[in-house]
Amino acid sequence: MSSPNQPVPFTADDYRARMTRAAESAAAAGLAGVLVAPGPDMVHLTGYQPTAITERLTLLVLTAGQEPVLVVPTLEAPDAEKAVGAPALTLRDWTDGKDPYAVTAPLLDGQGRFGISDNAWAMHLLGLQQLLPGTSYASLTEVLPMLRAVKDAHELDRLAAAGAAADATYEEILKVRFSGRRETDVAADLARLLTGFGHSQVDFTVVGSGPNGANPHHEAGDRTIERGDMVVLDFGGLKHGYGSDTSRTVHVGEPTAEEQRVHDIVREAQEAGCRAVRPGVACQEIDRAARAVITEFGYGERFIHRTGHGIGVTTHEPPYMIEGEEQPLVPGMCFSVEPGIYLPGRFGVRIEDIVTVTEDGGRRLNATARELAIVE
Repeated sequence: MSSPNQPVPFTADDYRARMTRAAESAAAAGLAGVLVAPGPDMVHLTGYQPTAITERLTLLVLTAGQEPVLVVPTLEAPDAEKAVGAPALTLRDWTDGKDPYAVTAPLLDGQGRFGISDNAWAMHLLGLQQLLPGTSYASLTEVLPMLRAVKDAHELDRLAAAGAAADATYEEILKVRFSGRRETDVAADLARLLTGFGHSQVDFTVVGSGPNGANPHHEAGDRTIERGDMVVLDFGGLKHGYGSDTSRTVHVGEPTAEEQRVHDIVREAQEAGCRAVRPGVACQEIDRAARAVITEFGYGERFIHRTGHGIGVTTHEPPYMIEGEEQPLVPGMCFSVEPGIYLPGRFGVRIEDIVTVTEDGGRRLNATARELAIVE
């Protein structure tokens, strides 16, 4: 397996633009600023990820019209200074024994409302509230759900590379033997292949055979796959820091007429969802398009999850393709389209591609065949 070329590196200017956009979006939402704890948001905005996330406060403070500031423990400052985005911000360090909230407080409007990373530690939020009782906070998912949703060209290239690696993994897994092996054996093959095709992180390898396929998030177990089984495969992770996530359903030996029919319905639903993608359309319309097909054929109650989720530096993030989500699609958004039908005690079917919104429609980042594949 050959490794594709390395992606175009992100620059300090890329991170500066992201931080500026985040601060301006916060201001437009009526927020005094954005507070970003270590995790996906910080990686996306600065390129910095502490080697260990501990009780010591690390916090990125973004306020419209002001220089971004990263508050870090002194012992971690040298690593923070090496981050690609470091030239686009000011580092403010604090030493053990000092109050990190006293260092952070002057950066904040004492009466402001701030968006804060969902994964911020409660002790840090409470520390700020104690020192600044006039402030209030809301999770970024609530107040700025689209913070990472629109990808630039270099991000799209990374997502495309991750999708191509997942496609290559699927093509190879079709060559392995399924019958007589445990689900965990096939899951291990998927993980090995994803890593072999350049993934640095494998997030999930769902292998749901026979009745286990009726559980959308079934963890691969010790069940032995048998001839006559429908098998749901759902796998992905991170390559070059960006996610892959694809699902295909295969059959061990020839399927029954019912199994083929259910698979055909899901394939038609998935096609309808992908066709509905275009700028300006509400996210819920993608869900409606896919769900309408499954409902028309009488399986509406057996489609038990949303049609899709966003993907980027994490494999699940906003926007979500679900009824009630009126966020319009914007070019550069990337998300899954993954309808399914689940028949308890019998089998399940799911087909999933990552789709990006283009100027006039949508483009799949997965290209493997969606027909029901026969495996041995």
